[in-house]
Amino acid sequence: MTMSISSLRRLAKSPATGGLVLSIALALAVSACASKKKASLGSHTDATGASYGGKDYSAAEVSAAVEKWGRRYSSDPDDPEIALNYATVLRMNGQLDQAIAVLRKATIKHQKDRQIAAAYGKALAAKGRFSEAMKVIRAAHSPDQPDWRLLSAEGAILDQTGANAEARAKYAQALKIRPNEPSVLNNEGLSYVLSGDLNKAEAVLRQAVAQPGSDSRVRQNLALVLGLSGKFDEAEKIARDELDPRQAEANIAYLRGMLSQRNSWQKVREADAKRTSG
Repeated sequence: MTMSISSLRRLAKSPATGGLVLSIALALAVSACASKKKASLGSHTDATGASYGGKDYSAAEVSAAVEKWGRRYSSDPDDPEIALNYATVLRMNGQLDQAIAVLRKATIKHQKDRQIAAAYGKALAAKGRFSEAMKVIRAAHSPDQPDWRLLSAEGAILDQTGANAEARAKYAQALKIRPNEPSVLNNEGLSYVLSGDLNKAEAVLRQAVAQPGSDSRVRQNLALVLGLSGKFDEAEKIARDELDPRQAEANIAYLRGMLSQRNSWQKVREADAKRTSG
């Protein structure tokens, strides 16, 4: 599971997260408010062996993929791979409720399929149904054969409920099974953002970006963390490469305004420290 900006935004509204996390999450949310130039369709593989992982698609291509997999799903709704791909493109197209319905049916039909369970848990978490998501993920676990996707999904859910240290323990377990997996590293990097540790977030996201299969979302997350850290030239370059010019300019203008405020981050940290001590 890859944590979304909307997930960060929801978590930022929690009183337990503090002002620093709120400021970071709101800044990250700027890129979520605009449609991306390219979107990643996920990591499922279709019947021909063509993988969606690592490749970026335009909004038009996502819409076409929804139609394509919708037709295949109508013809064979019990095929697990078709259901996974259809749910993936539905989510990318903003049709989360429909994706949940597809995955719920697939989970009932294929109760031992961990990939389907992980996808279903991710979709539920994206809807904010964290308790249900965790039950689905944990029920699919097999202690003698741990699955990195389930561990990463569990970690992302824990992050969204504020249990950041516990979440990173899950990512560490996932990375032991799947070393340098960019989706897991991305989640870990965002976990450090939620904890207010921008230096660690940057290091982990740089590692994620360097891996084969790393997609546009990971690069955008790195760009925004760099911007929040004041490394603006590099952040601007990545933003311009990843977004439409108008969207990039909007993100850049927002970050410039925030970073131009004298000692803004120091003031936020001091305010957080006062609340904690109080």
